[in-house]
Amino acid sequence: MNLQAKAPLKRAACVAMSRASVALSQPSGRAVAIVKASAQPQIADSNASRIVYATAAGSQHDKLGHPECAARIPAIQSALEAAGLTAEARPNQLISLLDFRPANLKQVRAIHSERYVERLRELVENNSPSLVDADTYITSTSYNDAFRAAGAAIALVDAVVEASFARAEAADGISSTTGFGICRPPGHHALPAVPMGFCLLSTIAIAARYCQQEHGLQRVAIFDFDVHHGNGTHDTFYSEPDILFVSTHQRGTFPFTGKHSETGKGDGEGASINIPLPGDAGDAAMHAAFEEVVGPALDRFRPSVILVSAGYDAHWKDPLAGLQMCTSTYHRLGQQLVEAAGRLCQGRLVFLLEGGYDLNALGASVADTFRGVLGDSSADGFDPGLLRDEPTSKVRDALREARRIHNL
Repeated sequence: MNLQAKAPLKRAACVAMSRASVALSQPSGRAVAIVKASAQPQIADSNASRIVYATAAGSQHDKLGHPECAARIPAIQSALEAAGLTAEARPNQLISLLDFRPANLKQVRAIHSERYVERLRELVENNSPSLVDADTYITSTSYNDAFRAAGAAIALVDAVVEASFARAEAADGISSTTGFGICRPPGHHALPAVPMGFCLLSTIAIAARYCQQEHGLQRVAIFDFDVHHGNGTHDTFYSEPDILFVSTHQRGTFPFTGKHSETGKGDGEGASINIPLPGDAGDAAMHAAFEEVVGPALDRFRPSVILVSAGYDAHWKDPLAGLQMCTSTYHRLGQQLVEAAGRLCQGRLVFLLEGGYDLNALGASVADTFRGVLGDSSADGFDPGLLRDEPTSKVRDALREARRIHNL
């Protein structure tokens, strides 16, 4: 992941937006504004939804000045605590999973080659700290941290599957249990034999294979809303008809994959759905993408479980890309995904953290995802109308092409 290639398209505008109190007309046609004071979210009256979350902070997997830094997890934790979205604050709806184990070699080797796993271990033991490619680093704890992140994903799958079978007999009014992995390092760029794009192990791919092999959940849907195409996940399952991969991402950015035409091969033809969005696409684009492509694709596929690569770097504040999602965009995605999981696969839904590099936006967006899943209202007070105009015609073209190729 070339850091220069992921340079921001709108930093100056976004910094200004965070500081001004009113929208002002500019010669450039842009608006300068601030985010309003956060709205007071309304808490759901019922306990219909529950979140079980697991944290694998990787606090020693860190590199000074690197965007994928150890401060990301504390930023999320602080935002959740400030919002009262913790197991302590809402014990009936939020559960912190503490006693999970790291993934074992068998689980990791279900995706990654034995040679790669051994080579990664050797690199960490003998050559850390160092870079393993232009911008993917390792430290002395990176091997264990990656295994622990994968272990968190596996434990969340276990918890969600168990809850899905138990919910029919439950007397507590809970209708669904969603998993959320607050874990790093991220994973969706890692290939079976190559680290890439800040990623060492393909956490979501490991979780998907575990769903199939250990729980018999053969039809796995993966939705990746990170701003960067999840090429590792995409390539790993490119020939597999029982794993649906759907990605919304910014067109023409790292890793420069994820074209409409990349639809799978062999038996997997049609099971890879890519939705490359133009720069400056934002909340309206994501809403349309879900309503017109993502949702219908899930409905047709009829998954046994839905896994989500939850990358928050499509946020308008993020420094590494050029989309304009809002905090409330992720609230609505939480709502839409929990509804889809409830309708299609007995509520089996697990989010796993990927990108998101503006710490304030990351924390706020994860918190709003929680609210969306739980049925609370959004706390986002920002008006997306203050951002640059979305390229509506280009978005329509992108969605139309995805629907055409996949007969949606």
